[in-house]
Formats: sequence, structure tokens, C-alpha cells
Amino acid sequence: MSLPVPSQDAPATAGHPSFFMHRAFAFLWLGQTISEFGSMITGSALQLLAVLVLGASSAQMGLLAFFSSLPILAFGLLTGVLIDRLPRRPLMIVADVSRALLLFLVPLAALAGWLHMTQLYIVTLLLSSFSFCFTIAQRSFLPSILQKEQLLEGNSKLSTSSALAEVGGPALGGLLVQLISAPFVVVIDACSYLFSAVCLLFIRERVAADVVEEPRQSFISDFLAGLHLLFSQPVLRTLARAALVRHFFGGAFAALYTLYVVRTLHISAAGYGLLVTLGGCGALVGALFARRISQRWGLARTLLGSALLDACLSFLTPLAPVALAFPCLALAQLLGDSCYVIYEIHEVSLRQALVEERMQGRLHSCMHVLVNGVGPLGALLAGWLSLEIGVRPLLWVGAAGMLLSALSLLFSPIRRL
Repeated sequence: MSLPVPSQDAPATAGHPSFFMHRAFAFLWLGQTISEFGSMITGSALQLLAVLVLGASSAQMGLLAFFSSLPILAFGLLTGVLIDRLPRRPLMIVADVSRALLLFLVPLAALAGWLHMTQLYIVTLLLSSFSFCFTIAQRSFLPSILQKEQLLEGNSKLSTSSALAEVGGPALGGLLVQLISAPFVVVIDACSYLFSAVCLLFIRERVAADVVEEPRQSFISDFLAGLHLLFSQPVLRTLARAALVRHFFGGAFAALYTLYVVRTLHISAAGYGLLVTLGGCGALVGALFARRISQRWGLARTLLGSALLDACLSFLTPLAPVALAFPCLALAQLLGDSCYVIYEIHEVSLRQALVEERMQGRLHSCMHVLVNGVGPLGALLAGWLSLEIGVRPLLWVGAAGMLLSALSLLFSPIRRL
């Protein structure tokens, strides 16, 4: 496995650490921090736009969610091949600018009186496509500007920005919708994408960091090589299997969570919102302390411990008695999300370190499709089965499935890392 070629902005040695690590990562991190906040604001604004301005029905809202996930399921695996064939930084810039132009169309259509659900479907579909492309390109680009020993810290800082946006973004988005109306709130996200694109323009990397130095094969051959890599390497195969099981049962669990909290445990809407905020706070804590925990306990014990603790905490939800429902759910949200983020940061960093740069796009796209493809299937199955056996029993099944995923790591090559 060859080491990634660092950028011209990368440090010559790792002996002089700094908060930003180096100039290239500082620009990437700054752009992503602003962009994450913008995306969280727009995530709320687009939903509220459909409901409050366009009067969308529940069926239309479901269709909107479907268009959001369609690009990942339809083109996810092929996108990885494209990212491995093209320079990643320019691809990220194109994705940012394209997302900005798409969002600028929304307020323009509102001013002209042309805004309708069909346009919102198209914007959501294209926005999701470019966002998926950017995510995979960014994860593939990170090893070209960071050395392997810096990947964990880099992913921790990026996750910290995501967690901060998760805590404050939705509430800020709802407030801004009240102040300036939903169609014009999306302008904030459009500007954040342009800001991210400008930050990427300031990154100077060696040409070798993005150019694929291998004989060009057919598109199908490259695609099959990515699948072979994922399922032939023992550690990657273990991570893929665990992710498949965890997100299938996690999707079932998440689909019933809101219904269970509000209707079964009789927690108010304000209480539910507070639980979601606590989950964001837990994610922030996990991102801040992920690197310190692995330095103290090592990679294997951090991966195994965070996965097991996250799974065990999920049992607090179906166990919660009505009298103590909120404290149990708050503990599960705060600690559970913290553990999950710790696991995710180390899992992504491990993937980036194990695979040579020319295969990064295919690896991350395969994992992304596995994670985001099985979740909706689990949710769909849970919604149907809940009518037959009830919500609480299915939450037990979901928690047991997530525990099974964590236990599978105990009997795998992960233990020897």
C-alpha cells in the first residue's frame, strides 16, 4: 500500500503539530464548516417550504424524501469510478457551484410565481446528486492532503463541524423561515456553497495527488475492481458487513422512534425537539474526544467499545417506562450518538488509511451505498410489521440487530488491529 502524496501545503514533518495542521486542510475545513451550517439550515427550509408555501401532502413529502435518496441508490456505485478517474478538487468545486446555482433558482422562481412541487422535486434530485458526489470526492481527497497519521484528527475536526451544525442549524433555519420566508432562506445555503468553492480554489496540491497513475481500463472493470477490493480485504469486508447489519436494523429503529416517543411515551413536541438536540450535543462530544480516546485505548478497543456501547444504549428506548421516559431517552441520545460518531470517525479514517489513493472513490461510494441503501429498506419493513406486532417489539428487534452488528466485530480481524 503506497503512501498518499501530500500537497504542497502539507507539513514536511509531523513533529510540529498545529490546530489547523496545515494550510490546505485549513481551507477545506473552513469551507466545510460554513457549508455544513448552510445545509442544515436549508434542510429545514426546503421541508417547510413544501409544507407551508406549497401545501404539500404527506404523499408529496414522501416523494420528496424519495428523490433525495434516489441518486445514491441509482448511481452511487458508478459515481465512485468517476471520482477515481477525475481530479477530485475540481470535481468538488463543480459540485459546490452547481448546488449554489440550483438553490438560487428557488427564490427566483418564487418571485416570478413559478414555484411548484415539480420544481422542488427536480432541485432536490439534482442537489442530492451533487451532494453525494461531493461527499465521496471529499473523503477520497482527504488522504491526498493529509498524511496517514493525520487522518483521524482531520476526520474528527470535520465531524465536529457537522455536529455543531446539527445542534444549531435546524433551529436557526426554523427561525429564519419565520423572519424572511422559506424560499429566501435557501439563499444562505447557496452562498455557503460558493464560499466552500472559493476555499477549495485556495488549496494548492501536487498534480500527482489527483491524477490516477495506472493503465486505463474499461468503466465496468474499474467498477468491479472497487467491489472486489471491498469484499476481498478482510478488515474492509468486516466493516462492510457490520455497516450493512447495523444500518438495516438502525433504519427500522429510526423509522419508529418518533412515533414511539410521541404516541406511546406521550412526550411533547418540545420534549422531542430537545431529545434531537441532545443527540446533536452527543455527536459534538464524540467528535471532540474521538482522537483522545483512541490515543488512550487504541484503535481496536475504540472501535469495539464504541460500537458495543452504542448498541447497548439503544435498548434504553424500548425499556423506558412512561414515568422515566425522558431521562432514559436523553441518556440514550446523548451517549449513544457520541459513541456512534466516535465509531464512524475511526471507521472512515481506517478505510482511508488501508486503501491506496487511486481506489478511494470506489471504496467510499460502495460503503455509502451499503449504508444508505439498506436503511430505507429496514424502515419500510418496520412500518409494515409494526401494524402486525406493534411498535415496541420492533424497537427491541432493531436494538438487537444493532447489537448483533457490534458483536460481529468481536470475532473479526478488527480485534487484531
